[in-house]
Amino acid sequence: MILWLLIGGAVLFVLMGGMRAFERASVTSIKSMATWVAALGGLSLALMLILTGRGGIAVGALMLFGPMLYQQWQAAKGRKIGGGTAGWPGRRPSAAPRPAAMSRDEAYEVLGLHPGASEADIRDAHRRLMRGAHPDAGGSDWLAARINQARDILLG
Repeated sequence: MILWLLIGGAVLFVLMGGMRAFERASVTSIKSMATWVAALGGLSLALMLILTGRGGIAVGALMLFGPMLYQQWQAAKGRKIGGGTAGWPGRRPSAAPRPAAMSRDEAYEVLGLHPGASEADIRDAHRRLMRGAHPDAGGSDWLAARINQARDILLG
């Protein structure tokens, strides 16, 4: 019992010391870490259940981790699952490249408009182009970012 308290205290100390790392961490890495913390907590609970003679409950709990472990195994192999990138079905990498600076003339060209177009024309062109270019619709992250940047420049 005391050993578990000491291990828990050490883990808590390490986690509290690493809180500054979260300031610079991406959402994806934080989600991944939280998933692994939950998995390790579940495995620890299962081990404790086995050691106390409740092995049936532990096996049932461990079976809940099957899909997550399979996903992580596939991600480690570098294979795609469900049409998305490895590890998360249907997901694309969230890090879109930052578009270069754009002039107003380039913004009109990206949206396919002539200089002096009305605000309604700009919004309509943006909406029309984003239907096909949005990453959730199978489009390009870079192109969607350029279209959004052009709209922002023209609408101020």
